[in-house]
Amino acid sequence: MKVAKFGGSSLATAQQIKKVCNIITADPERRLIIVSAPGKSCDEDIKVTDLLIACAEQYLASGSAERELEAVINRYRDIAEDLGLSQDIIEEISADLQQRLAIETNNREKFMDALKAAGEDNCAKLVAKYLCSINIEAHYINPKEAGLLLSEEYGNARLLPESYQNLRKLRERSGILIFPGFFGYTPEGVVVTFSRGGSDLTGSILATAVEADLYENFTDVDSVFVANPKIISNPKAISQLTYREMRELAYAGFTVLHEETLVPIYKAGIPICIKNTNNPSAPGTLITREYKGTNGPVTGIAADKGFCSIYVRKFLMNREIGFGRKLLQILEDEGISYEHIPSGIDDMSVILKEHQLKDGIEKRILERIKNELEVDDVSIEHGLALIIIVGEGMTNTVGVATKATNAFAKTGISLEMINQGSSEISMMFAVKAEESAKAVISLYHEFFQKF
Repeated sequence: MKVAKFGGSSLATAQQIKKVCNIITADPERRLIIVSAPGKSCDEDIKVTDLLIACAEQYLASGSAERELEAVINRYRDIAEDLGLSQDIIEEISADLQQRLAIETNNREKFMDALKAAGEDNCAKLVAKYLCSINIEAHYINPKEAGLLLSEEYGNARLLPESYQNLRKLRERSGILIFPGFFGYTPEGVVVTFSRGGSDLTGSILATAVEADLYENFTDVDSVFVANPKIISNPKAISQLTYREMRELAYAGFTVLHEETLVPIYKAGIPICIKNTNNPSAPGTLITREYKGTNGPVTGIAADKGFCSIYVRKFLMNREIGFGRKLLQILEDEGISYEHIPSGIDDMSVILKEHQLKDGIEKRILERIKNELEVDDVSIEHGLALIIIVGEGMTNTVGVATKATNAFAKTGISLEMINQGSSEISMMFAVKAEESAKAVISLYHEFFQKF
C-alpha cells in the first residue's frame, strides 16, 4: 500500500483535481489519499483556508458572515460544476459550513478550528464524489469515525497514541479512501487542528498506522532543492536525503514539508517521496533513513526570519550550579520555547521566535533575569535570521565552517552568532534579517556553484 498526500495547489481547480485522480488511479497501490484544502489557482487567488479564517473572524466580530461564507461556497461550486458534479455536493458542503457557524463562539480557538477544518473536510468529500462519478470505487473517510484522536490544543494539536491502532483498520477497507488532512478530534468529539500545513502530518500518521511501503507527498515542484528557488535561480535539485537532513531543513524554512511530518515516519522507517502533481513522471526527492553519500558535504541551505536573541552575561557563570536551568525556568514560566543556546564561560545567548515576546512579556523576562539571577548584563537583540547549512557529509569533512565564514566575509555579512549541534549534520549562523537572502546566495556560490 502507498499513502499519497496532495497539497492545496494540487487541488485548487477542477483541472488539478482531474490530474490528481489520474495519478491516483494510475497505480493500484495508491489506496489511501490525504487531501488539503484547495489552494491558490493563481497569484491573485485566495486559499480556501484563508477564506475560512476570514469567515470565522467576521462572524466572531459581528455575528454574521454571509459574504465571506458565500465566497467559500462559490469556490467549491466552481470546482464541482467544472467537474460535472450534481448540485447535491454543493448543498452538502453549504449545509456543513452553516452547521459549523452555528456552534458556540464563547471559545474563539475552538470555533476557529471548527471552521478551518472545513477546507480539507469538504475537499475530501468533493474528490471522493468525483472518483465515484467516473466509476471508481472511492470513499470519503471521516477522521472521527476512523479514530484520529488528538489532544485538545486548538491550532497546535498533538496525536494521541491510541490513534495508530484505530487507523490501522483502514487497511481492511476496499476501494480508494479519501481522508481529509490537517485535523482530527479529541476523545470528547471536538474538532482540533494541527498547525498550518498539518495535512503533511496527517499523511505521515496514516502511512505509519497502515504500515505503508511508501508515503508520497505531491506538491507543485519536481523535487526538493538545495536552496529556496525564490532566492536562487534554478537551484540544484536533491535526489535523495535523510530524515535528519529533511527535519533540519524543514525546521529552518523549507516549506515543502511540515516540520513535524518526519516524526512518525522516522520511527517506522517508511520512505517519503516528494513528487510534482503537474509532472508525476519526474523521480522527485526520496527521503530515507540511510545516508547514501551522494550529495557532498552540504545537502541544503535554509533560512528563516523572525528570531531574536536574549544575551545574558555574569562573571563566573560557569561556576554557578543551576544557572542555565534557572534561566530556562523563567522562559518556561512565561510559556516561551527556545531554539538554540550558544554559550561561553561567562555568557549565554538564548535564541527564540520573536513573536513570543508580546503583551509585556519581554519587559517582564528582562526584569526577572536581572533580579532573580543577579546578572551583570542582559539584553535582547531583535530582527535576526537563522541561516542553516545541513548535510550528513559534514561529519567527515574538514573545513566546512571555514568555507562558510569565508563566504560571508567575501560579501561583507556580519555574523551575530555561530552554533553547531553535537550531531554535526547542521551548522547555524545568525545574521541580521535584512541580510538573510544575501547570506544564502553567498553560501550557495561557495558550496554548489563550483560543482
